[in-house]
Amino acid sequence: MTDAIAFQGLPGAYSDLACRTAFPSMASLPCESFETAIEAVREGRAELAMLPCENSLAGRVPDIHHLLPGSGLFVVGEHFHRVEHCLLAPRGATAAGLKRAHSHTVALGQVRHFLRAAGLAPVVEADTAGAAKLVAEWNNPEDAAIASSLAAEIYGLDILRANVEDAAHNTTRFYVMARRPRMPEPGTAHVITSFVFRVRNVPAALYKALGGFATNGVNMTKLESYMLGGEFTATQFLCDVDGHPDQPGLRRALEELSFFSSEVRVLGVYPAAPFRLAQRGAE
Repeated sequence: MTDAIAFQGLPGAYSDLACRTAFPSMASLPCESFETAIEAVREGRAELAMLPCENSLAGRVPDIHHLLPGSGLFVVGEHFHRVEHCLLAPRGATAAGLKRAHSHTVALGQVRHFLRAAGLAPVVEADTAGAAKLVAEWNNPEDAAIASSLAAEIYGLDILRANVEDAAHNTTRFYVMARRPRMPEPGTAHVITSFVFRVRNVPAALYKALGGFATNGVNMTKLESYMLGGEFTATQFLCDVDGHPDQPGLRRALEELSFFSSEVRVLGVYPAAPFRLAQRGAE
């Protein structure tokens, strides 16, 4: 198996930067889509995949929620990456001469106050790294990109302004995926369990299913619902909780959940990221 970590996007994407930050000894493998990144791990071309699941400003990444259960992969870790947008331009260009800023629609939304103040017209591109590549190819001093510092390095652009994002807390959470689970020992501290479930179609099923987590003292950090197959009556839930499935409290909670659910599937048990622990310590 290749010692590589797959991500969706072009070289210089924020997912690429997350890979290099979290796993500096591994080669990052760019993939056209989330599906191809998952396939790279499944087929053995990469050992891991770095897949974004939610952003503190933009919310969840919907495609990931649909892909995870059927991916055949397991969550073996999480990584939180601070998104630091930079204003990139061709060598020799000046901020005063710029007219347009190219980037992914989400990134443009995260710098709209800066763009308004700078008098730059936003132009939507497929992704941030792709925008940087285009700006480098055009070599037009009127066109800039909103992208990462890594994209500037890869495509030979100047960083005219760093940290142009409107919110300083802009952070993306990633699931680290692998072909096989890497479950910590039951006594390990600070463990997260991720799972999906579907409740039975009976009155108060969700209320009863989740009651076991409260009565057993299990902290639920994430609960999101999404439709399956476009049917309004087929809803699946993705959940993150503190604890290990073999610990008594969580074991009992999952047993109660199973009683009121048509399916419960654990996607991964993994250590909580240092970022998560640091935030809790600040509370």
